[in-house]
Amino acid sequence: MKDLNRKRENEINVVGQMIHIYCKGKHGRKELCPECQELYDYAVQRVNHCPFMETKTFCSNCKVHCYKPVYREKIKEVMRYAGPRMLFVHPVMAIKHVIEMQKEKRKQK
Repeated sequence: MKDLNRKRENEINVVGQMIHIYCKGKHGRKELCPECQELYDYAVQRVNHCPFMETKTFCSNCKVHCYKPVYREKIKEVMRYAGPRMLFVHPVMAIKHVIEMQKEKRKQK
């Protein structure tokens, strides 16, 4: 249970950092604008209610897409923008993410 809670917290932290990078870069704000705050709140809700948290690695690899289409498109946009920038803002977090992605790709083959 402790590992599951840590995994949820980590996922919320990563998505939160990415949304902050996106909002700062696109909207020029240090604090989240209402639109980005809404996306963050929605993402937190999805992570907290994810029934596959124990076994999943990334939402993009999940068989069930629980995000509403509007939010799914928005989070993809955020990740496309913030992903490359994570290396400069949070290098350790970015490197861990890449390592996990590579492990998952090997597992799926």
